[in-house]
Amino acid sequence: MYTDGAASGNPGPGGYGVVLVCGSLRKELSGGFARTTNNRMELLAVIKGLEAIRWENAEVQVYSDSTYVVKAVNEGWLEKWESSGWKKKKNPDLWQEFLRLYRRHRVSFHWIKGHAGHPENERCDALAVAAYGKSGLPEDPGYTQDDETLFS
Repeated sequence: MYTDGAASGNPGPGGYGVVLVCGSLRKELSGGFARTTNNRMELLAVIKGLEAIRWENAEVQVYSDSTYVVKAVNEGWLEKWESSGWKKKKNPDLWQEFLRLYRRHRVSFHWIKGHAGHPENERCDALAVAAYGKSGLPEDPGYTQDDETLFS
């Protein structure tokens, strides 16, 4: 699974892109919101990819250019956030949904450098940008105005 999230402004319109590859099968997913953050879209991309896997206990290799997502899992930040009751953590709605899906499978995370010519990462970025460029995007139900204080 390859994932990417993007926002035009942070916050601003945002989108996610996912490329799933299983043998000779390939599936692409994308979507966007009128106002959100880059980190929310990076995490939502992984969530949407995991949701698309229809069987339990799948071995999944996730390739992402998001240090936020990859380090949260690989360096144990996520477990600390969960054990603290998500106090003062952004995006708890998405992290809780992520954990529900993550725990259904055997997932490994790998960081790849973004915008470095990796074909699948570039495709995910193109999907994310195209998604937030559409008109009539819905509101991100988990995004709040309080999130904006992080970026001002």
